[in-house]
Amino acid sequence: MTSTDPNRQFAADVVRRLKHAGFQALWAGGCVRDFLLGRQPKDYDVATDARPDEVRKLFGHRRTLAVGASFGVIIVRGAKPAGDVEVATFRTEGPYRDGRRPEQVTFSTAEEDARRRDFTINGMFYDPVEQRLFDFVDGEQDLNDGIVRAIGDPRARMGEDKLRMLRAVRFTAAMEFELDSPTAEAIHSMAGEIRIVSAERICQELKQMLVDPHRMRAVQLAREIGLLVVILPELQSILGETTGDSHANRFERTLRMLHNLQNPGFELAFTALLHAIPAANDGALCDAEERVGEICRRLRLSNREIDHITWLFSHQDALSDAPHASLFRLKRLLAHPLIDDLLALFRVKVLATDADLNVVAFCDDFLKNTPRDKLDPPELINGDDLIAKGLTPGANFKTILRAVRDAQLDETISTKAEALELAERVSQNRET
Repeated sequence: MTSTDPNRQFAADVVRRLKHAGFQALWAGGCVRDFLLGRQPKDYDVATDARPDEVRKLFGHRRTLAVGASFGVIIVRGAKPAGDVEVATFRTEGPYRDGRRPEQVTFSTAEEDARRRDFTINGMFYDPVEQRLFDFVDGEQDLNDGIVRAIGDPRARMGEDKLRMLRAVRFTAAMEFELDSPTAEAIHSMAGEIRIVSAERICQELKQMLVDPHRMRAVQLAREIGLLVVILPELQSILGETTGDSHANRFERTLRMLHNLQNPGFELAFTALLHAIPAANDGALCDAEERVGEICRRLRLSNREIDHITWLFSHQDALSDAPHASLFRLKRLLAHPLIDDLLALFRVKVLATDADLNVVAFCDDFLKNTPRDKLDPPELINGDDLIAKGLTPGANFKTILRAVRDAQLDETISTKAEALELAERVSQNRET
């Protein structure tokens, strides 16, 4: 992190201006944690004793947004490179009856504000003007010791916002810290209460966990403290496996797959997590695929994300016989827009069982040595060509065009004339 970071400079300027106007103002929360660790904060938050209307008056209504004025939160708009800074008035909070938001807030002091926050490492303040740390919760010590600890009573902190249970897992894994024992015990005893949290908020935490390089540790910890089986009960049967053969243990294999993924998107990582999910009643893969679709819908994923995940899941073993597959089948699969993710999924699945990577190498070589216009050439004919040929439109068109396309990919035909001739033969065969 350098002093030339425009967001950091703007956040320091906001503090400076508030202090110049006679208010106390400090950087707060995660940006302080990252700053002390020498990391680049994603954004900067400022906490102050100025009231929301005073913040707006100081910076001007045109440069501020009252996105959470009832909670004391004002957005101060910066120039384009600097971005925005969230300015919140020091506060204490009333009961969290819905397990997410306080019923009321009361403006308070910096120390009182620190004690209502989630974890000690997120409860520190820093004055960038005087370069002074304000630590009322021993967050610096926990940061140095590598511990994620709830502020005060962990059951009370988790009870206020149930999502904090999942956030504790994410912070612990991503920062390579340890989860404080009393905090872990509180989460374990309250794990079932995560169900009160909206699917969208849970999914946002899952996404951050699974795209992080420490995704394996996050999933492992979520299992240990009882959250994983609550969020994804469909995994229960594999979470309980105790077979001595680690290759046969599906959860151990899943962890190795997650560990071996290289910079995956959420869809790929989530498919790896779900890859061994069983069908509801010892059914076929298509039944398991439907369960995966149900999970995605329950988590309120977009249609694009659902299609991506279910395609990867249903094709996870489709490359296993690639060297022996017919040319048209191989080309159809390798030309798919999601082939890179499928290859990555297949690769980590093979690695997780210490199997041979020859099939992966074969697919890589085929893609490398096959020009795109040969792998996925423009179609020789379409439905209009069949109509012009005198064929009657109908459901048979799909069968005819697929047969023609397969022959083209098999490289047994290469011209439009050959395609039309084959189409006519297929049509006649279907009529007889």
